[in-house]
Amino acid sequence: MHRMPDPKNVLRLRRKHGEGHKVDITAADGARLVRAQSLRNAFIAALIAIVLFCVVWILLTSLTNRVFPWMTVVLGAGIGLMVRRAGKGVDWRFPTLAAVMAVVGAIVGNVVLAASITATQYETGTLQILQAVTSMTWPVFFDEVWNMADGFYATVAAGVAAFFANPRLTRAQFHALRLWREQSDGH
Repeated sequence: MHRMPDPKNVLRLRRKHGEGHKVDITAADGARLVRAQSLRNAFIAALIAIVLFCVVWILLTSLTNRVFPWMTVVLGAGIGLMVRRAGKGVDWRFPTLAAVMAVVGAIVGNVVLAASITATQYETGTLQILQAVTSMTWPVFFDEVWNMADGFYATVAAGVAAFFANPRLTRAQFHALRLWREQSDGH
């Protein structure tokens, strides 16, 4: 008699993990992860993100004749992703750097955007307006341009940047990093 193959059990969940054999992970793999991180690269990537953001924000504002203060949250996501990609950081310094750079970027972005709008009103260049900034300009900027919404969005951008700054580690990478930390704490 011919036997039919067992049908798949429809109630069984699909496997999302390995075959169950142990992967050879050591503290040396964790040390490689730590050596691969670069705070300098993360900082440079964050600066590039701020410059690109300022250009895009100015273009968007000039095209629509509207200022979108929530764009600084987009800046935070961009900085976080750039810090993750360039820095490859697995410790607390990288989310902290991303958060600080997001706040700095929000302030710089607002300054450059205000200079761009002022330059349009006076029919001059944005760089000429920025070169004309003196110590007397800053109190006016923070009184007339920067408001509570800008501060709120800068804070949210910092949180978003910090969230996206660390890479997503696989289980094996996380385990290797934990082994390296345990080994380095023991010595």
